[in-house]
Amino acid sequence: MEKIASFTVNHLTLLPGVYVSRKDHVGEETMTTFDIRMTRPNFEPVMNTAEVHTMEHLGATFLRNHKEYGDKTVYFGPMGCRTGFYLILAGDYKSEDIVELLKEMFLFMRDFKGEVPGAAARDCGNYLDMNLPMANYVAGKFYEEVLLHISKERLEYPE
Repeated sequence: MEKIASFTVNHLTLLPGVYVSRKDHVGEETMTTFDIRMTRPNFEPVMNTAEVHTMEHLGATFLRNHKEYGDKTVYFGPMGCRTGFYLILAGDYKSEDIVELLKEMFLFMRDFKGEVPGAAARDCGNYLDMNLPMANYVAGKFYEEVLLHISKERLEYPE
């Protein structure tokens, strides 16, 4: 079997950033998958499931309610390796096209207080695995260290 695209990225040189992972075509529509890499793979500790789960709920809620991107949001969810998230948008995008959207989203996650949307037994299959304070911290760290002054090397996969 052929190696899938995400396994061809050199994870030894990959820095936290926002990358176009792939573009797929569904009929006439282009779907752009973004790699929102929050920790340096195989170098930094990965995120714990509780904050990842919380950020998934907050991010998906934010994106699906966004005035411009709500109808374009196909998927937002964690990577199995727990080093970041995938975002799939309907449309043909470059990484720099969504930096402002991600800044909004990560500020939303950083500043969110109260009950996490969907964090109830009726709404979620693992509603107890949540950690809002840690999700706030991790979102703020990514915003400050990566998104606020993002450089070109964090918008294009390393060779």
